[in-house]
Amino acid sequence: MPSLLSRYATPFITALFLVSLVSGVALFFHFGSAAFHGMHEWLSMVLIVPFILHVWKNWRPFLTYFKRAPMLIALVLSLVGGLAFAMPAMTGQRAGGSPQRAVFEAFQGGTVANIAPLFGHDPQSLTAVLRDNGLTVAGPDVTIREIGDTSEQSANDVIGQIASAKR
Repeated sequence: MPSLLSRYATPFITALFLVSLVSGVALFFHFGSAAFHGMHEWLSMVLIVPFILHVWKNWRPFLTYFKRAPMLIALVLSLVGGLAFAMPAMTGQRAGGSPQRAVFEAFQGGTVANIAPLFGHDPQSLTAVLRDNGLTVAGPDVTIREIGDTSEQSANDVIGQIASAKR
């Protein structure tokens, strides 16, 4: 096991970090989001395993970092930076954001009756189309988010089906 750790922990950290780097930059610039989103999330989760193996392999040298100021400074700044992005969402206060995101959130909170005319449907015909596509739709007054939840799909998937159901 120790030779396995020595040979593979650092190379896998490096390779998975590069995948995370490229996919993260692509997501930041909204390039190929559909292709990079799942890749970024899942392979970042896989990155945890070689990271743990790397820390385990280098435990004693790793501990020496905690005896110096740079590690404390890096941890504090990273925590503050993370909280700066997380707090608006955690407290329900949004600071700006993209207009596209605002539109998607409005769609997700809208009902079939609200959204149907935008795609050339009346509430009953769009409800029927969504049901024909296998979604659980209680009626035209249910929100897109609720349809996604009850159908075990994301609200964005439901919006995609609505967009493809255009008359």
